[in-house]
Amino acid sequence: KKANNWLEIKQRKSVFNLVGIAAEEYPVFPSYQTKDFISISATVFADMIEKTIYSVSNDETRYYLNGVFFERINKDGKSTFRMVATDGFRLSIVDRSMPESKTAFPAAGVIIPRKGLFEIRKMLETIEGEFDLAVEGSQLVVKRGSTVLMVRLIEGKFPAYQQFIPQQIPNRIEIPREMLLASLKRVSLLSNQKYKGVTFSLSSGRMEITSNNPELGDAKEEIEIDYKGSDIKIGFNARYMLDVLNSFDDVAVDLHLNDQLSPGLMRPHGDQTYTCVVMPMRI
Repeated sequence: KKANNWLEIKQRKSVFNLVGIAAEEYPVFPSYQTKDFISISATVFADMIEKTIYSVSNDETRYYLNGVFFERINKDGKSTFRMVATDGFRLSIVDRSMPESKTAFPAAGVIIPRKGLFEIRKMLETIEGEFDLAVEGSQLVVKRGSTVLMVRLIEGKFPAYQQFIPQQIPNRIEIPREMLLASLKRVSLLSNQKYKGVTFSLSSGRMEITSNNPELGDAKEEIEIDYKGSDIKIGFNARYMLDVLNSFDDVAVDLHLNDQLSPGLMRPHGDQTYTCVVMPMRI
């Protein structure tokens, strides 16, 4: 270290001089007093982030949607953590049961910003087992051993997301995930580049996925399905559907559809703990 906070680095015939600033000017790391930490599986928490973060809104005017809503609920008599994210066009909600804990957690839940979740996810990649999490005021404290990460929470009220989840959808189709994923990728190549609109047409025993772009052409693929309901024709943004499918690890997907004006609902086959809702679009 040299005068005026310069740093000199030498090796043999090489000399580098770097401009620095005084250590006193470095921001003070925030402190925390709470001891109300909850132990959570790093693998489970990282998986919950993966299953919701893609639905976070980029609209800064609705700042309360710029993060993932995190809350603890009682579900079927079990302590359950829930993450929810929505941008108004799609919604992702995932529940994971946790060991019983008497540690306090804000009853109204908290909104963790997208950037903070990316940093938490990076930290969790290096952790095996559990880490500790606590909420103190407007900060989320994440720690494991000597490593502490503090994230400023988004202050605002998350919308009543339950009202966006369809409760009664008569038509359910089970589809192999890889088949639907591959078909959507191919057909969406000829969709509108901005809105990525594709049409799902259901009839007895089959589902057609089509796209049409006057500047490029059109595409159509047919998938055989076990379906005996009424004919349905509905449009979706293929990008939204692909985001959902890429977040699934399961072999099969349950696709619930009602009519062309109602949102579609997707879940891993037979799994009620992870739900994705996608709004339809006019094609």
